[in-house]
Amino acid sequence: MEGLMLARVLAELEPLLPLRTLGWAFPDETTAALLLDGPGLNGRSNLVLSYRPPTPVVFLSRERLRGEAHNPFQRFLTARVRGDLLRAEQLKLDRVIALHFAGETGFVDQAPTRLLFEVTGRNANLLVLDQGEGFAGRIVMAAREITGSRNRFRTIRTGGMYTPPPPYDKLDPRTLGPEQAQALAGVPVGRWREHLDGLGPLLGAELLRRAGLRADEAPAERWPEVLAAVQSVVRDPTVSEGTLQGGAREAARGEKAAALRKALREPLEKRLTLLRNQLSDVTRAETGLDDAARDRAEADLLMAYAHTVPGGAASALLPAFDGSGEQPLSLEPSLSAVQNAEKRYTRARRREEVYLRLAEREAPLRADLADAEARLRDLDTAELDALEALSAQLVSERPEKSPYGARFTTPSGHEALVGRNNKENAVLTHRLGRSTDHWFHAQGYPGSHVLVRSGGRDLDLPDILYAARLAAAHSKARGSSNVPVDYTRIKHVWRPRGAPAGQVHYTDQKTVFVDGTLPEAN
Repeated sequence: MEGLMLARVLAELEPLLPLRTLGWAFPDETTAALLLDGPGLNGRSNLVLSYRPPTPVVFLSRERLRGEAHNPFQRFLTARVRGDLLRAEQLKLDRVIALHFAGETGFVDQAPTRLLFEVTGRNANLLVLDQGEGFAGRIVMAAREITGSRNRFRTIRTGGMYTPPPPYDKLDPRTLGPEQAQALAGVPVGRWREHLDGLGPLLGAELLRRAGLRADEAPAERWPEVLAAVQSVVRDPTVSEGTLQGGAREAARGEKAAALRKALREPLEKRLTLLRNQLSDVTRAETGLDDAARDRAEADLLMAYAHTVPGGAASALLPAFDGSGEQPLSLEPSLSAVQNAEKRYTRARRREEVYLRLAEREAPLRADLADAEARLRDLDTAELDALEALSAQLVSERPEKSPYGARFTTPSGHEALVGRNNKENAVLTHRLGRSTDHWFHAQGYPGSHVLVRSGGRDLDLPDILYAARLAAAHSKARGSSNVPVDYTRIKHVWRPRGAPAGQVHYTDQKTVFVDGTLPEAN
């Protein structure tokens, strides 16, 4: 139900106010009917409020409606929303109306209240607000509680303050004049509803029908005809059957597109953050090349003058190769000069290896980043078909998830599961793994347990090396070379008494040395 349609219902009701209320009836769990009586009604009528998403409506009916309260909210309406209906108002031409009730006196007095109806499609809601003016106040009770987990922009909680829908700036079609209509002459008629308050997909489609123009056609010199059509819709905001079907279809597509945009935005933003962080790793690794060069230069100097460095020295002053003078070097006293040099060589080699590994990924990362930025930039303007295609593409790009552990396949086709935290490590090792399955872990490094579900069969060397690289790459040794990885059968792995999740002892292990990088996908 759209804004102008609501305005028409209120226009019929307002001249009759105030009206005496004779109680509530509830035909179903999401419909409340208020029985009204007054001289202008020529009998009794029901104000029907149907708040079932996604098609809420409000209308006056002479039909005799019955039904007891079906839920606590409806029982609350019966008990607390009482007294004469004094006033009905609409928030601009938005799909929000407020009904003001006088309250009543008796054995138990009922204070004046406001009943707020958000006739907003899938977010439809009926709320009881305390006494006040306008559309702000404390929520006494809501038909639907909206928490932050369902809507991060706006919450509706009993006892909280009501937040009206965000303000907007649109033209009021009831007062639209020739000058304003002429200013819209360059806008396709199908988009006039974006500039006019109270028009949604249904009335936008009806406007097209009455104007006799196509949706993509700008009225140009024919804007007076479109203005006349707007004024006609304001006087009679009903739609023909064909428009109703087409508009309903457009409304459904519009709601689906909005839901898809919301669902796609979060993973795209997370993807952008991840890619930017990975590119920052490349930048940091490139900076580390200067440190690697300095380490190598110092190591060369130490190797050249090792015979002059006394054992146990914490520092040394050695002549630079370029003749620029003496160069101070810090040393580990527990290591000899040669060992200090070898430690610097090792550190430099690791930094260079990390940079080379990350540098290979820089071009694909930048391409992925540009693609993700383009997807996010086009999200607000993409049509439903494009959004559905993007959603399917993101699903296809998503790695397959396992309830426990990341899932891989070894070269021989065995399933390999990698624990992503201590809890998953414990589940893989002590619950999922069978006694004859194989278990891998980087020796001496905190990291993931890797379970290879071999079904009791011995593993071929390619499978052993594949699983070992998974264990090394998912440990603190990630990126290093010659990482020792132990492997054994699950039956030789146990958790010590009182040990935290993921901590184990094991025996009968064998050890292989592999690089701490992920193996290529099979």
